[in-house]
Amino acid sequence: MASSLPSLSGAEIRQTFLDFYQKRGHKILPSASLIPEDPTVLLTIAGMLPFKPIFLGQRAAEVPRATTSQKCIRTNDIENVGRTARHHTFFEMLGNFSFGDYFKEQAIAYAWELSTKVFQLPPERLVVSVFRDDDEAFAIWRDKIGIPAYRIQRMGEEDNFWKSGPTGPCGPCSEIYYDFHPELGDATLDLEDDTRFIEFYNLVFMQYNRDSEGNLTPLQNQNIDTGMGLERMAQILQGVPNNYETDLIFPIIEAAAQCAGIEYHKSDEKTKVSLKVIGDHVRAVVHLISDGVSASNIGRGYILRRLIRRVVRHGRLLGITELFTEKVAEVAIALSEGAYPNVRERETLIKSQLQQEESRFLSTLERGEKLLQEIIEKVLKAGQTEISGKDAFKLYDTYGFPLELTMEIAEEQGLTVNQEGFNSSMQLQIETSQGAHETIDLMVQGSLDRLAEHIHPTQFTGYTERSGMAQIQALLVDGKSVEIAEAGMPVQIVLDQTPFYAESGGQVGDRGYLSGSDVLIRIDDVQKESDFFVHFGRIERGTVNLGDSVTAQIDRACRMRAQANHTATHLLQAALKKLVDPDIGQAGSAVGFDRLRFDFNCSRALTAQELEQIEDLVNTWISEAHGADVQIMPFDRAKDKGATAMFGEKYGDTVRVVDYPGVSMELCGGTHVQNTAEIGLFKIISETGISSGVRRIEAVSGAAVREYLQVRDAVVRELGDRFKAKPEELVERVSSLQTELKATQKELEQVRSDLAIAKSDQLLSQAESVGEVQVLVAQLDVDANSLKTAAERLLQKLGEGAVVLGSVPEADKVSLVAAFSKSVNQKGLQAGKFIGQIAKICGGRGGGRPNLAQAGGRDPNQLPTALETAKTELREAL
Repeated sequence: MASSLPSLSGAEIRQTFLDFYQKRGHKILPSASLIPEDPTVLLTIAGMLPFKPIFLGQRAAEVPRATTSQKCIRTNDIENVGRTARHHTFFEMLGNFSFGDYFKEQAIAYAWELSTKVFQLPPERLVVSVFRDDDEAFAIWRDKIGIPAYRIQRMGEEDNFWKSGPTGPCGPCSEIYYDFHPELGDATLDLEDDTRFIEFYNLVFMQYNRDSEGNLTPLQNQNIDTGMGLERMAQILQGVPNNYETDLIFPIIEAAAQCAGIEYHKSDEKTKVSLKVIGDHVRAVVHLISDGVSASNIGRGYILRRLIRRVVRHGRLLGITELFTEKVAEVAIALSEGAYPNVRERETLIKSQLQQEESRFLSTLERGEKLLQEIIEKVLKAGQTEISGKDAFKLYDTYGFPLELTMEIAEEQGLTVNQEGFNSSMQLQIETSQGAHETIDLMVQGSLDRLAEHIHPTQFTGYTERSGMAQIQALLVDGKSVEIAEAGMPVQIVLDQTPFYAESGGQVGDRGYLSGSDVLIRIDDVQKESDFFVHFGRIERGTVNLGDSVTAQIDRACRMRAQANHTATHLLQAALKKLVDPDIGQAGSAVGFDRLRFDFNCSRALTAQELEQIEDLVNTWISEAHGADVQIMPFDRAKDKGATAMFGEKYGDTVRVVDYPGVSMELCGGTHVQNTAEIGLFKIISETGISSGVRRIEAVSGAAVREYLQVRDAVVRELGDRFKAKPEELVERVSSLQTELKATQKELEQVRSDLAIAKSDQLLSQAESVGEVQVLVAQLDVDANSLKTAAERLLQKLGEGAVVLGSVPEADKVSLVAAFSKSVNQKGLQAGKFIGQIAKICGGRGGGRPNLAQAGGRDPNQLPTALETAKTELREAL
């Protein structure tokens, strides 16, 4: 590598890029959250994603030029992480964007100037590619920039036609490659040779929109979307062999290596892969948690859990046995906090969630790995090479063991996993456990993308109106645009204006009706796609046509319930901040018609007294009849006034502030009561922990409180009738019954123990002398506790000896116990190890002290064999 290259840190590269474009009229915008506004993708996968509505013409650009350093997450090729020089799940994309301002020639000129003048990359080391049909870009590179034609390669759609997904904005692109080995000459410039070339800058000429059928239509404006990989440029300028050894990632790798007691540069390739996976994934999980993602088994929460579990798994492969994720996360936080301060602000939440997930997964690993090993042994014994999808799903469903981990461990044993069978089992469970729920899908979104340039964004009138006339701008059936629909058909409708609230901010979408002279459409849900409100419903009667005018009428009772619950969440958050901790922040919410849910950051469970105080305070504010003051104002002004913003939410320059003076002031786009007195009553139902550092309160308000109390009252009356007690006497009555039950259980245990002793005495005659000790191995069908008591009594009567007993207390359960005297221990036999080996014959395990140990099993049919084996091994050993 040329010695003239500047040695810049990752942070310096990022700032240099942003400064370059700021000086050329671009506004520096902050990175968007990894949780995107676009409902068609789970996570922010590209620097252009936050600008997609602008590229589609659905939203006007606030500035003609912008530049960002955007956090991105991609997991589509996660198996390549650590194995190649530059595959990552988390990466930063440096980008410059033009929204109908400049196009190809200016974008190419900027990119060349930045690369060769600012970052000082030698021009002779740069090679570019263009889309095969893009003669314009080819000519600019050759004639304007001066690159020889042989160093400009035309490439196909797979390489040089950029798209964010199956639908949406797209266009031809031009990429700039750096040549690590120019000494190999120009005879064959194979840009697919990633040992020689690295693509570090991609210039996308955003010209088209692609619909769900693959059709391309020109966008209203020609736009520029570029992306420079921060990690790739760091590899070039820092002169290291791969992205992982740059200062952006390598300190995390070193921290992991220290936990494992090894050195990265002295390790073999397999060890380096595990260290690289940890380095990459830890960056990803730190930013995911800091942006508001919580580990779960669905959606982006599953992606987070999967990444954490891969970190733990590779830690185990390195020999790390203690908890370590917090230690490496601290390094990742320190590396990121300069550019992304929120990671340090969320440090406690990040570390607590990592600690909890790591602890849980270690338990899962222990259980799942044992069962998986049994499955692997069964497959190998049968001479097969594949683990069935059913077995893999059982590991996932019963033990929480990820499919990816099953595949990794199976691969280490030379086996594969039937993924199709796994998916079939998964789909069957989904179909039987939950009903279908209509929501925005790719077909609907694709149709809206095609219509975006021909229809106007929906105007929401629902803050002040409950009904109104509207025109049907888009009519869809099964996600496809149609001109007409008839009675009985499920439809999705976009109106030019609507009083229906679309689900957002945790609040459920409105219900109601659209009606005309001879048509009635029941609306069950409303979802928001970009700036369009999509009304999901079914035609009750008549026929509806595209362009028809209808009366839109919301269900007022449902709206009143939803807005009462929404305002109640604001009062609840204010009460939590006032009574528990002023630093409490919202971690999520759900506002429905029947109840509300509020998730918040808190490291401990709330006491019963605190919950009572919170409930009392909220009800006090309700009775005080505080009026609402709703204003639109600049975001900075709202923050200065003390308005509470939801963590992880993206706000524009202007925001809607919902203020109940003296009580609560929040940034919120939801619907609310005009006066707190409209809520009526507020009642907390439950308070639970949903993840480490995050608590959840469920509550009801308004009319739902009466319904909730009616159910509780009916239960109390039923219990009173059953126990022949008044409501106020129920607690004492139940406590008395519990005391009686405990006494009865003790008596039963004593009877069982006495019976076991009586039965065990009859076994003494079966003892045999082996050397200087007595050995007794027998089956005694009593419960596990009684079996232990019997073994201890028999050994006491035998004196010096060994007693092994087995029982079948239940149809599919085996209990085993071993009691050894000191003389038997002195001969090298320990009860714990001995009975553990015997239990394996019955498909179980166990252990204990050298003189007394218990074990269990799952195969009663093998108990005779296990006891006979025990007798034989005792004879041989003694």
